[in-house]
Amino acid sequence: MRKRRILLAGLFHETHSFTEDVTSMADFAVRTGDDVLARRGDGSTVDGFLDVAEREGWEVVPAADYTALPSGIVAHEVFEAFWADLTKTLEAGLAQGLDGIWLALHGAMVTTECLDPEGELLSRLRGIKGAEHLPVFAVFDLHANFTAAMVRYANGLVAYRENPHVDARDAAVRSAELLARSLAEKRQPQMRARHAPILWAPTGTGTADRPMRDLEALARRIEAEDPDIWVANVIGGYSFSDVPEAGVAFSLVTTGPAAKAEAALDRLEQLAIELRHFGQPQEWELDAALREIKGKSGGPYLIVEPADNIGGGAPGDDTAVLRGFLAHGFTNAAVAIADAEAVAALASAGIGDTRRLSIGGKGSRLGAGPVTADAVLVSRSDGQFTLEDRNSHLAASQGIHFSMGPSAVVRIDGVTVLLTSRKTPPFDLGQLRSQGIVPEKLFAIGVKAAVAHRRAYDPIAQGSYTVATPGPCSSVLGTFPYRRLRRPVFPLDPI
Repeated sequence: MRKRRILLAGLFHETHSFTEDVTSMADFAVRTGDDVLARRGDGSTVDGFLDVAEREGWEVVPAADYTALPSGIVAHEVFEAFWADLTKTLEAGLAQGLDGIWLALHGAMVTTECLDPEGELLSRLRGIKGAEHLPVFAVFDLHANFTAAMVRYANGLVAYRENPHVDARDAAVRSAELLARSLAEKRQPQMRARHAPILWAPTGTGTADRPMRDLEALARRIEAEDPDIWVANVIGGYSFSDVPEAGVAFSLVTTGPAAKAEAALDRLEQLAIELRHFGQPQEWELDAALREIKGKSGGPYLIVEPADNIGGGAPGDDTAVLRGFLAHGFTNAAVAIADAEAVAALASAGIGDTRRLSIGGKGSRLGAGPVTADAVLVSRSDGQFTLEDRNSHLAASQGIHFSMGPSAVVRIDGVTVLLTSRKTPPFDLGQLRSQGIVPEKLFAIGVKAAVAHRRAYDPIAQGSYTVATPGPCSSVLGTFPYRRLRRPVFPLDPI
């Protein structure tokens, strides 16, 4: 008996509709053919699928894997290039016989011409002769914006269950195992979904906290109660995409009757509505937080800045926290700022030299603007580092090796600033350690994140303060000019 042949592809981007940048092909890591298979062992969701494929004895047909860090709207040519790479492999694969398709997705991508690229992808797959009835399974991010096309054209989409996303690879394994089940049992489940009239900022979607903790617990009960429901997904949604179906949703992978599925979705939606206010984060005013910790001892204390959340698509160069550290006279504090221009301006400097730099504040008109200061060069590097945590949020999409681009460490008064050429989500302590910065020995650390940093930073922190600053990932959703979002939706409207 021939091996089952499964086509593998990945399309991963979380798109911020309200930033000024356009995400181009140059921003994507593009893998095709055997380069996709080379992700085996890198801790990514693709690696999770490949693990199951090896156990099942599948012959994997690798097509294309396009991944980029969260950022602004994607140039549509990127999607079309991905589709061209995928189609070429798909058509050749169908000619030799395919048994299924597996995809590594994010679920919150937007292009200059398409509000729902993942749904468009699934629709196009079903339009290819020979692929109409193949089982299509995928893994996707808890912060996806689930759409009607995803429901209609896929058999089994499986979401991460934890935020921070320490289970992304596990979710990919779960999805691939369900594909194996579908093939073994010779039956294909269907998707059913429900949107709640709720929009939560990323800061309100940590799964250790209410409301997500309660919703995930209910989803597990629903799975345990009904064997026809293969998976119940809780989708926190991505509030910075201006698309009709942004926000909180629930989806099921099921072989059971529609009425039972709808009843399960009713339970999830009702609980979300009851707990909706718990998804509204409470944040400190920056100066108040700095005053609070200034008189303390020990450390480190985290100043978490979700408005410049790199993992949410912000540029990672805002200077509000740096300004606060300097104004309050902090010493032994550190913050990372993405600023390729500042790194380049240090090209001729020697270690210990002082240069007048304009730092940060260039990526968003909403932030605090650049800081001009005399900076002492401490070190420079190529910015390459290996993640300490193979299950981190960052490893899920990027793998365990990451490049910050040419980087430099400078000191401004008592504050250490890590300058990188490429924005780097603060999801792994290896980022700081690779540059000679020992996070455990710092008094205060500025963290440009919402929730995903917790896996790395909370275990070493003596205290954590989430602060409200201006920026493109502000938790105050009423400040964003939504044009396409379905209404009414909480907290923008009463429900």
